[in-house]
Amino acid sequence: MNVSEAVATRRSIRAFLDTPVDRAVLERVLEKAQRAPSGGNTQPWHGLVLTGEPLERLFARIAEEFPKGRAAHAPEYHIYPPELDGAYEQRRFGVGEDMYGALGVAREDKAQRLAWFANNFRAFGAPVLMLVHTPKYMGPPQWSDIGMWLQTIMLLLREEGLDSCSQEAWAVYSPQIRQVVDIPEDHTFFCGLAIGWRDPEAPVNGFPVARAPLDEAIRWQGFDA
Repeated sequence: MNVSEAVATRRSIRAFLDTPVDRAVLERVLEKAQRAPSGGNTQPWHGLVLTGEPLERLFARIAEEFPKGRAAHAPEYHIYPPELDGAYEQRRFGVGEDMYGALGVAREDKAQRLAWFANNFRAFGAPVLMLVHTPKYMGPPQWSDIGMWLQTIMLLLREEGLDSCSQEAWAVYSPQIRQVVDIPEDHTFFCGLAIGWRDPEAPVNGFPVARAPLDEAIRWQGFDA
């Protein structure tokens, strides 16, 4: 698989098979991903990779919190800016509606939507979940570096035939996660990365995900027309 194929076939997978993932494959991917760029070569990323009983213990702990709703949420950062609006908010809303449409869940069916949302906290059935964190003093440039590292991992996973879903949703349960796994107190917990084999039959893995046209994101100067 070349880079273009990996980019084209990578998507956020929300239904995984229960097929285990070999640690040797993950080590190969993560070793290669250490070549991801970072300002000043700081390499500010840290990850904890869970499977089996430790992962099930995490799932069980969060299942205790989920029925409490927003009262149990305590993220260490804004997952989305409070002032998000315009095209940015429309894209966020649009992909959610497209996903629920693929699942056949109506907008007014709040109970079913909530039940589906709970799948976030079982990593959509993935057998592996990596929890990502970084020292609290790291700023936006270093968080950008972590994003480049995560994208490198996700593309290398595609090269191996694997899939992933980066999950900032886990951030809402940062205190509870720290009760179960060892995230250093002087680090910010950022996100989870679900890793596994996609279920090719699941409708949620096949709906079109819109992207803005290039001219909405890029301007050109100094080039011939």
